[in-house]
Amino acid sequence: MKRGITQMVMATAIGTAATMSQAADDENVLVIEIAGATAGTVEVELLPELAPNHVSRIKHLASGGQYDNVVFHRVIDGFMAQTGDVKFGVRGGSDLSLAGRGGSTEPNLEAEFSDMSYTRGVVGMARAAHPDSANSQFFIMFADAPHLNGKYTVFGRVTSGMDVVDRIKKGNAARGGEVSDPDYMSQVYVKSVGPRR
Repeated sequence: MKRGITQMVMATAIGTAATMSQAADDENVLVIEIAGATAGTVEVELLPELAPNHVSRIKHLASGGQYDNVVFHRVIDGFMAQTGDVKFGVRGGSDLSLAGRGGSTEPNLEAEFSDMSYTRGVVGMARAAHPDSANSQFFIMFADAPHLNGKYTVFGRVTSGMDVVDRIKKGNAARGGEVSDPDYMSQVYVKSVGPRR
């Protein structure tokens, strides 16, 4: 009897620890609901150990709903899908021909380059020519791109829904991947917080 109670207590403790671990893990999972010609959900494991300031920014913008209805304005087949222009890339809110030129009202971030390679499913922060110019835009890799290694901040990697990413509407390669009637992020949130609607 005593052994059975001990086993039950241990099982409960292990179950509680696993639940707590899952909750902690969910604090670093970004959920992206994609809509348009492509529909589905993508989960991104955030990597605060590599890029704490970038992860903090992404969570802040997602929690404020700023990524909701933002389009994938630049999508190059075999390379990457770029989104996150919360100023000019909001569907129905502005002239989408300007998408890719804006950011948030927050200051730009200092680069947090790491040794993590740009491979399929890696999520990195877009920026202008200056290394410390990342703000809100990011991109998801369709394929490996070693030429980006050490030049753009990696802040996450897709853990679920890469098949959805692969189906994002592609842009015109001759126009730098510019997309007409682009797919968009209908809602973006941190998994531990959950959707707003």
